[in-house]
Amino acid sequence: MTTVHHASAGTDHTVIGAASGLLGQYRAAPDEAFFASPTRTLLAEGVHARVVQDERPLPVRVAETLARARRDGARRPLVMGAVAFDHDSRAELAVPAGLRVCGALRDDPLIALPAPAAEPVDWRVRPVPEPEVYGAGVAEAVRRVRAAELSKVVLARTLELSAGRPLDLPAILQRLARRDPSGYTFAVPAGAGRTLIGASPELLLSRRGSTVVANPLAGSVPRATDLGEDVRRAAALLESPKDLGEHAFVVDAIREALAPYCRTLLVPAAPTLVRTAAMWHLATTITAELAELADPAVSALELATALHPTPAVCGSPTPPARRAIGEIEPFDRGLYAGMVGWGDADGDGEWVVTLRCAEADGRTLRVFAGAGVVAESRPEAELAETSAKFRTFLDAAGVPR
Repeated sequence: MTTVHHASAGTDHTVIGAASGLLGQYRAAPDEAFFASPTRTLLAEGVHARVVQDERPLPVRVAETLARARRDGARRPLVMGAVAFDHDSRAELAVPAGLRVCGALRDDPLIALPAPAAEPVDWRVRPVPEPEVYGAGVAEAVRRVRAAELSKVVLARTLELSAGRPLDLPAILQRLARRDPSGYTFAVPAGAGRTLIGASPELLLSRRGSTVVANPLAGSVPRATDLGEDVRRAAALLESPKDLGEHAFVVDAIREALAPYCRTLLVPAAPTLVRTAAMWHLATTITAELAELADPAVSALELATALHPTPAVCGSPTPPARRAIGEIEPFDRGLYAGMVGWGDADGDGEWVVTLRCAEADGRTLRVFAGAGVVAESRPEAELAETSAKFRTFLDAAGVPR
């Protein structure tokens, strides 16, 4: 039976030390999961039930698992975990046996305390593909865009890292969370003893009652250590035709996907800026109200799968972009660029785009980063963008610059 413990009186405020306390209690056990958002912090322990993999749509399988958990006596069951980029192919989702919930990390003053420093590690790093091969892939994608085969495609690359000793995943999670406590931090089982760990800046979709929120990010630039240069880069991003066009692809796709479900849909006319420790991003907060006649069983997960993959992680139009990814990227994305989060039996939930992340296994890490390619893209610029995005995780892991 799932047991839910609330570390505070609710998820709208935080007892000092509650959220940072849950963060500190994560131990990277095989059946343990952590997720923190701007609204709450969750620590799951043990497994009450796993979502099975079969030919039925994922939201159907999740709804059945939650209904069974409720019949078994769970008072407020939810699923936590990750869904692959190809959400029909793989999902690592489970109803936890025990769950502790409290307010947001960003509202806990103790999150400002420093994380444990990374100890020196003899890292071996292998890029997949090699930088020059990635650049050639970007050039090929630009060729396809200019030939009108597609409008945009997101190309990713990876770094495979090996350490001389077992990884300290709780310490890495601490550094990720304390660096960007207003974002989305996660560490969830990834199957076969692996852990998916990261800190995403991008909310795919949340649902609370009839209110739906999406916050797509597309169009990015690395931050600078010099304040003046950092401000200049942010201002230039807001006026960049390339980045504004890339962002518009994503916003239009989300608007179109949500429209059948909603009676109101508010989409700002222009994006704003969101910053992380490593990057500036163009962002648009889309809010909607579900239609009164909509099926009340339309869950956050069902809405998220209707959106996914957005042009922010795939491209536009989706079918040719997916084909290009399969033909150019020399690896399987797996859980990268999928979604991670939680959803409950009432249909509420938060699903985040799985970015700034790695799959960890014993002494190895596989770190992912991608960049949107449009007609104006240059291989060297996209290589630099992915290198900057890697730094979010590499800094947390203690990999030297």
